[in-house]
Amino acid sequence: MGAAACGMFSNNDEAVINKKLPKELLLRIFSFLDVVTLCRCAQVSRAWNVLALDGSNWQRIDLFDFQRDIEGRVVENISKRCGGFLRKLSLRGCLGVGDNALRTFAQNCRNIEVLNLNGCTKITDATCTSLSKFCSKLRHLDLASCTSITNMSLKALSEGCPLLEQLNISWCDQVTKDGIQALVRGCGGLKALFLKGCTQLEDEALKYIGAHCPELVTLNLQTCLQITDDGLITICRGCHKLQSLCASGCCNITDAILNALGQNCPRLRILEVARCSQLTDVGFTTLARNCHELEKMDLEECVQITDSTLIQLSIHCPRLQVLSLSHCELITDDGIRHLGNGACAHDRLEVIELDNCPLITDASLEHLKSCHSLERIELYDCQQITRAGIKRLRTHLPNIKVHAYFAPVTPPPSVGGSRQRFCRCCIIL
Repeated sequence: MGAAACGMFSNNDEAVINKKLPKELLLRIFSFLDVVTLCRCAQVSRAWNVLALDGSNWQRIDLFDFQRDIEGRVVENISKRCGGFLRKLSLRGCLGVGDNALRTFAQNCRNIEVLNLNGCTKITDATCTSLSKFCSKLRHLDLASCTSITNMSLKALSEGCPLLEQLNISWCDQVTKDGIQALVRGCGGLKALFLKGCTQLEDEALKYIGAHCPELVTLNLQTCLQITDDGLITICRGCHKLQSLCASGCCNITDAILNALGQNCPRLRILEVARCSQLTDVGFTTLARNCHELEKMDLEECVQITDSTLIQLSIHCPRLQVLSLSHCELITDDGIRHLGNGACAHDRLEVIELDNCPLITDASLEHLKSCHSLERIELYDCQQITRAGIKRLRTHLPNIKVHAYFAPVTPPPSVGGSRQRFCRCCIIL
């Protein structure tokens, strides 16, 4: 709508529109428009400018698509326009936004509930101090990759944002157990905590979480390398509502964690323990027999597990949708057979990843034919899988995506005695 639209609406036209449609109805219509369309409508006429820029239309704003163009003054202007109407703002990836702009924002938008500052690398503890002072209704805050954030930020949030339910401080690697201790003492209603890449965290930090966050549903500890069984067992005992746990890369954990999850967290739906090489069939047996709501499991590089784990999952986990077994080199066709005959197979299982499982053959593909919900299967470097086997699978599951990587084929000699060179090839069928 640009100049053409301006020409379409004379003052008389506006008068007719305003007469036939009351302001409340026009505002309701404008409330369904996105940011770009609202800005275009604001240029059509004076009447539309007032309607488009009414604060009630700017309750939810996502500026990710404009991240390269957003500077601090833009955020300040938006905050002044929206004021107390704004409930949700995403500045994800807006590298030009700093503490000063966010202080103005916090002062003007005191009803903000959801704020995404993921990747806003200019911000420091000063931003969290502003949020603490002015934004007491804040519920969700994403500070991932804001690497200047320290324990001071968590202390400030604890003091001024008691309603906080979800916090993402992934890759904020200056945070230690002291910051976590301060946070949970003031924000005991936390339901989701993302601590991926917070490499200074130790078991003591988890003990604070387990003691003060009984409502916790989601916890991400990926690559928190210092975490051991002691810390995670405290989480299991204190957070019985836990539904999603990521401990991938926490290479010190053992079957004791799986036992604790099975005994204390029956609602668990998502478990990611990739590269946790000390986990065995014994632990997964206990888990499967007690956590019947499991939907997604990432067991990549859990190198000790065998078909026994798949047998237990096939019997006890009827809701399983996504299963990664990549680099689990002891898995065989027999384990896949049990999985294919299991309770989850016919209507639930959507993704299975079997990269680098050298004992898997075309027989496994035959066992998966009955998995009618299967959407994707990963078979990179499964040396015994053939194109013919994949083709047969697709006759039963025509919409499935199969990712495979085949060894080089040696062709017969060409005329003249020389041989052509054949490369390894990746296929997506």
